[in-house]
Order: sequence, then C-alpha cells, then structure tokens
Amino acid sequence: MVILKSEEEIEQIRQSNMIVAEILAGLAELVKPGVRTIDLDAYAEEGARRKGAVPAFKGYRGYPFSLCTSMNEEVVHGMPSDRELKEGDIISLDFGIFYKGFYGDAALTAAVGQISANAARLIAVTRESLAAAIKNVRPGNRIGDVSSAVQRCVETAGYSVVRDFVGHGIGRELHEEPPVPNYGRKGRGIELKEGMVLAIEPMVNEGSYEVKVKEDEWTVVTRDGKLSAHFEHTVAVTSRGAIVLSAVDGN
Repeated sequence: MVILKSEEEIEQIRQSNMIVAEILAGLAELVKPGVRTIDLDAYAEEGARRKGAVPAFKGYRGYPFSLCTSMNEEVVHGMPSDRELKEGDIISLDFGIFYKGFYGDAALTAAVGQISANAARLIAVTRESLAAAIKNVRPGNRIGDVSSAVQRCVETAGYSVVRDFVGHGIGRELHEEPPVPNYGRKGRGIELKEGMVLAIEPMVNEGSYEVKVKEDEWTVVTRDGKLSAHFEHTVAVTSRGAIVLSAVDGN
C-alpha cells in the first residue's frame, strides 16, 4: 500500500490519472453506432503512448488489450473486437496507464445513441453511487463508510452491487491494498489515512448481483443477462478530504 508523503507525489500520481481522464473523455466522444470496439482500444493505446505513458492493462496477467470495453450485460473486462456498437447499447470503458512511477485508473459508462430510460437511469445511479462514496473519503473514516455509501445509493434505487469484483488501492502498483468493496457496513474495515490512494469503482447491475466469467476467461457478465454499468475514479485521501485525481472539469 502506497502512502503518499508529499504534495509532489500527489501531483505525480495526479498527472498519471489526468492522462487517463483525458483519454476517457475522448473515447466517450467517439462512442456512436457503427464504431468498432477495437478502434476504441487503438485510440486509447495511441493516446497513452503519445503522452509518454505505458498502457497498464496490456499484458497484465495476460490481458491482450489496452482498454476494457464491456457492453450491455458485460460488467467488466470486456475485450475489444471487430464488434460494432449499435444504437441503444451502453458501453463501459475502463482504462489505466503507468506514467513516471505511478499508475492511473478510471472508468465510465457511455450511451450509444438513444438508450432506454432504464439504461439511462442505471448509468445515472452508478455515477451517483461513486459520488456518494467519494464524499466519505477522509482521514479517520473507514473503508466500510465508503462501501456502504455505494450500496445504500444503489439498493435504494432498486439495483444491485457486484460483490465478486471490487475497487482497490493504487499507486506504484496497479492493484494494491486495501480492497474497496461496493458493499459493507459503516464503521468497519481499515481506517483511511492521509496519503492513501483508492480506486473506487462501483459496478452496478440492473438485476441480480450475481455474475459469471465467459469462455474467453476475461469477460464478466451478469448471470441473468441484464444490464450493468461501471464508473471509477482514483481518489487521494488528504487532510482536506478527498481529491479526485482522475476528474476532468469536475466530472
């Protein structure tokens, strides 16, 4: 677990996450019917390398791409392909890089053209649950305060949080301690301390929280075939509260 010791280190990891944020913003603009997910992957990798960064996911534990593209019932780790986006789809884009000693990691879910009202609400609630979690990031709080904020927001809206995959610490490694579940009880878990950095990532299902892994051994899908959405920010714990390192224009 990395504990940042200085404002300089916070700025270094912020630079890494800002590259991620800028690329994700560009990807969101590209999402439209007819676009191939493999072309989104190429855009993300080329954008990272132009900045002097290394795509973090490519080759990580054998994953063959730079970007995760998870569509509709796919929760996380969807693999880019020649498949084209269609009107009404939703797509989760998860991207990470390594830059000047630190990792950056963030995700968003985007609409492909006009989507159903329920799909739009699922996306909105997932984004809101991440915001609720971030409000609970401050020294002295516990992981359970962050986790329970996600769960309360999601379940109040009638959706479910994925339990088999969670957020994580991040810094000089892509995945560090502590795990950051999207469910839990207030006041439980490790205490948040100044200098910690967390990748908080609600994965929210329209139906049951149960998931399974497809035959490709990467793509995680909802077991009931219903929609899923995913948002992620990398957040630093500071004496002033949470600093969202992967935000562009406050989003």
